[in-house]
This record gives sequence, C-alpha cells and structure tokens, in this order.
Amino acid sequence: MADNITTTWLITGCSTGLGRALARAVLAKGDNAVVTARSAETLADLAEAYPATALALSLDVTDAAQVAAAAKSADERFGGVDVLVNNAGYGYRAAVEEGDDGDVAALFATNVFGAVAMMKAVLPGMRERRRGAIVNISSIGARICPPGSGYYSAAKAALEGISGAAHKELAPLGISVTVVEPGAFRTDFAGRSLTQAATPIADYAETAGKRRKEHDTVHGTQPGDPDKAALAIIAAVEAEHTPAFLLLGRDAISAYRATAAAQAAEVDAWEAVSASTGFDA
Repeated sequence: MADNITTTWLITGCSTGLGRALARAVLAKGDNAVVTARSAETLADLAEAYPATALALSLDVTDAAQVAAAAKSADERFGGVDVLVNNAGYGYRAAVEEGDDGDVAALFATNVFGAVAMMKAVLPGMRERRRGAIVNISSIGARICPPGSGYYSAAKAALEGISGAAHKELAPLGISVTVVEPGAFRTDFAGRSLTQAATPIADYAETAGKRRKEHDTVHGTQPGDPDKAALAIIAAVEAEHTPAFLLLGRDAISAYRATAAAQAAEVDAWEAVSASTGFDA
C-alpha cells in the first residue's frame, strides 16, 4: 500500500478502543477513513474534525443491507476501499457447558460472519484494482484458549483460519490479508464490550468462574496502549512486505512463545505414536 498517495480505510467498530484509536491515527496522517459503529452518533467528533476525509456511518456487520451500503458509500465518497480493518467484535465468557446457544450464535455472527461479509463487500473492488489490504483483528486468546473464553477463542480461531486461506488466495492478486493478535490493551473490551453466560455452574468456579466480569480486576490496568497499537497496524499495512500475522504487545509475544513451546514438547513426546498411524510398507 506504500505507493498510494492517499489511502482510503474502512474500519469497523470505531466507537471505542482500538478501532477509535486507529481511526484517529489514520485521519491524523491525512488518509481517508470510513469510520463505522452501530450508531454513527458516537463518531460525530471524528466527522466534524475531519470533514473532508472522514465519513461516519452506522454499521451493524450482521446486517447484510448495512454492509452493502457501507461499501457503496465508500465507493461513492472516496472511489473505493484500499484497506479494510475488521475490528468490530465483542467478548463472551462462559465455561463451555455454560454457553447459551443463542449467545454463541450471536458471537459468531459478529466476530466471524460479519467480518467475512465485510471482506466480500470490498473484495470485488480490490480485485478490480489489483491492490488492497485486509486486516482482521483476532486475539491472543485464539492461541492460548483461556478457561471461560472457549467460545470467543473459537470465534477468533475461525476468523484466523479464513484469513489464512484468503491470504493465499488473494496474494497473487495484489491484496494482503493480515491477522492481528493483540494481547491485553486498555480498551473497553473487558468492560462494556464483554458479555457472559447468565447462569454460572458452581463446579467451574475455580476455572471459568474466576474470569467472570464480577471477579475481573484487569479492566483499566491492561499494559497495551491502543494508540501505539494503531501505529503498529498502520506500519504493517504500509510495509513493503505486509505481514500475514502480527502480534501486538509483549504479553502476546510471551504467551505465543510459551504456547508454541508447550505444543512442540507434546509433539516430541508423542511423535512415535503420531508416526505409527500409517499403512505398513
């Protein structure tokens, strides 16, 4: 994307947190930005501060008509989307047994299928221009799978699987796909944006139960700075070789390496059994 003089970004989930920080950073550097949230009213300050380069839209990524309208508006106002950032999403905490079917379906509808809908909406234009970038915001949770976050981790892992395949499909067309795995950042994720099972089961009090909202003491003290995360994402998109995978935060790096080392140790320990499953020559 470095050859573009002015880049047009479409960012979902800009009302708070990383999405808002990224929107501010993109606009401050002089790029165009279609900034979206469920209610465009929460984005009025951005639109007023950057009237020529910001377009604020109401967007529920689970609403097919709104997704199509957002892509059309971006085309009409700025001539197309160069960078899509799928940031809209929320957390859900429950032991696997506690998870409500409706809650889980809604979680996947936003965190996975909404992101896919956004990709499908902008890809025709990107393919036609033979350039573009897609950034899908995942979580280190997809890798470490904390107790109580099985469904959220699964949703992010699904998004990563889709992103990995799309990366291979789109790279020959000049379009990059980047998965971003943040660690803990000082956003509203563990506050307003976090939901949980309505009825806890006592047997999970010492595992999933310890991470319920009423027991969480992390909110407001997370080590990650959303403004610095925004600059890291911009740097990755504008790099000559945009990465397919980007960790954000020292905690994410440590967790990634610890998980990879533990998995490698199990592979080594069970290698003989794993290798014993083929037909005998």
